[in-house]
Amino acid sequence: MDTINQLKQREWVDLTHTLSKSIPYFSAFSPMKEKTLFTIKEDGFYAKEYTLATQYGTHIDPPGHFSEGSGLLDVLTLKDGILPLYVIHKEKEVEKNSDYELTVKDIQHFENENGKIEAGSFVAFSSGWSKKWEDHEAYYNKDDKGQAHTPGWSIEALKFLHEKRNVRAIGHETLDTDSGKAFFENQALLGELYWLSTGNFQVEALSNLSNVPSSGSAIVIGIPKIEESPGFSVRAFAII
Repeated sequence: MDTINQLKQREWVDLTHTLSKSIPYFSAFSPMKEKTLFTIKEDGFYAKEYTLATQYGTHIDPPGHFSEGSGLLDVLTLKDGILPLYVIHKEKEVEKNSDYELTVKDIQHFENENGKIEAGSFVAFSSGWSKKWEDHEAYYNKDDKGQAHTPGWSIEALKFLHEKRNVRAIGHETLDTDSGKAFFENQALLGELYWLSTGNFQVEALSNLSNVPSSGSAIVIGIPKIEESPGFSVRAFAII
């Protein structure tokens, strides 16, 4: 009980967007649908049916989402649901350049100020992009050619986190690991493919990262237990 009481005295930050049919979503999917099945007035209880893609809203991507045979949600353990959290704040840089890609130099600069990123941790890229969530046009940020101009991770940075720091998971405020520019140039999400092929996982479309300090926090992720699922919406929050 003492541990629980101590945790409750800390600051808690919700990192999750509310699910609805009116939120941004990946272009290959459709908005969430909902149907009322039973009402209290007519049936004595209230129940709904929801139809949504596995990668909808704030969601988790296990390795098998992109890397065939690498494991789906069921490979993630209970301990994957709570990890040390490091947040690399690049809000000012992204505000000046929406195509910004987080680099190895960014990580090294972060470590010079906050200490070495420990193995088995969760590293989040705070771009401030979640503040555009309610404005779909601004969130997708597409030009006249249909190219999205959104921030992302460089592959070199992802390789550094995996090969040099043995990080367990990453997270970001956009719908993709890669920048919109990189996806347009490669016609593929090569950064996401690399990261998930390592056997690690990620959480996308996070919110409120700008309210979390660079180090000293933990992230808690409510990982659904669904058989053979390539991902699903989650509830994520930080305890500072």
